Amino acid sequence: MVAAPLSKTVLDTIGENVFRCYQCVKCSSGCPLAERFDLTPNQVMRSLQFGLSDVLESRAIWLCASCHTCATRCPQEIDVTGVMDTLRQEARRRGIAPAIPEIAHFNEIFLANIKFFGRVYELGLMGLFNLRLRQPFKHLRMGWEMLKRGRFSFLPKFVRPAKNAKPVAAGKEPIAYFPGCALDGSSAEYDRTARAVARHLEIDLVEPPGWTCCGSSPAHASDATLATVLPMRTIATVEKMGIETITSPCSSCFARLKTAEHEVTSDHEAAAAAESATGYAYQGGVSVEHLLDTLIDKAGLDGIRSKAAKPLTGLKVACYYGCLITRPARLTGAAHYEYPVRMDELMRALGAEPVDWSFKTDCCGNSLSLTQTEVAVEMSGKVVQNAQDCGADAIVTMCPMCHLNLDARQPEMGLPSPIPILHATQLMLLAFGESSGAAELGKNLTDPRPVLKQKGVLG
Repeated sequence: MVAAPLSKTVLDTIGENVFRCYQCVKCSSGCPLAERFDLTPNQVMRSLQFGLSDVLESRAIWLCASCHTCATRCPQEIDVTGVMDTLRQEARRRGIAPAIPEIAHFNEIFLANIKFFGRVYELGLMGLFNLRLRQPFKHLRMGWEMLKRGRFSFLPKFVRPAKNAKPVAAGKEPIAYFPGCALDGSSAEYDRTARAVARHLEIDLVEPPGWTCCGSSPAHASDATLATVLPMRTIATVEKMGIETITSPCSSCFARLKTAEHEVTSDHEAAAAAESATGYAYQGGVSVEHLLDTLIDKAGLDGIRSKAAKPLTGLKVACYYGCLITRPARLTGAAHYEYPVRMDELMRALGAEPVDWSFKTDCCGNSLSLTQTEVAVEMSGKVVQNAQDCGADAIVTMCPMCHLNLDARQPEMGLPSPIPILHATQLMLLAFGESSGAAELGKNLTDPRPVLKQKGVLG
């Protein structure tokens, strides 16, 4: 039986007509990995137009970091990122060996990990992946530094979706809080400081019972249905609780929740698959937000400014949004998706001085940090170097993966000097008058305290 043309597969799977591409090359011009690809994004599209099935054997479809730069800049609004996902999935269906087996192995181990535990067991994931590569001591330096700071849980948690979700009390208006697996483990300091900030701002965050992993990149790279079902398990719980908004401090979790909710409300097949898997017919009553927007929208910049008992005067910060807080704009609704300013406004309300710089939304490498470390270090290094060149004293993030890549990988970047990488919530607590201990500055791998003392932020 002759396989259908890949262009039809893409059209049937995600509704994208690849023949709308007229080879303007904007996707490839913006792609942070184009120089590493064997086929640039526009060449992938051209291969589909010509009916060349050997595109399924390319490195490009596996190395793609899903940063959405290509789709964001496409004048035809083609979801090139979705095309890459579809091609990976089709390659798996046809039994074609992945051009970069390490990435395929990581995806398989990740999905098996969350299927068994419910959430990512990070030590187990890294251990099994390194054994699969026959490199048991890969990432030893970074792992040791994190262990010294108590940032790994030695024992896994076994979690299953809640069968019964109790409705919230009448009169309350809480916001469901989805921390995500990283904040439940290696980035727990971000979780604790985020909750502390919410208490200062009198925002009622409620963690949904039995929340499970959203699937992150491995899910949407492997199985479109799974990528929708995993986040919808938690969204269904939130709707049962009668809560209208769910927020996440993790950009990847935010993106997966936002995408799944959109798919289920716009695609009957996706809705049916989610209902079958969760046993619940989603009614479309939950709005998905990133924590950055939740803090600003609920408390207001004036409200945040009024809480700043110890303004961060004199501290110059580079606000790093990464890929997914604002992209893809058709889902996030971000007005300034190429040069966002909301985190800058937040820092300015705290008394800090945001710098203008070029890498606000450039990709840090995402999970390539574990599978293609050299590539991710180069990508993250460009971000860090640009922030330093533009005069920043520190980089501020609101994503655990971005924070980890920029913070933990600095010794491998060949920089002349380190620069602190801070969760925005850490700086918020300092501005609210909390101690360096309450802000958990000792958890950061690049110690921010010397710079903060020099700038007068810490006494």
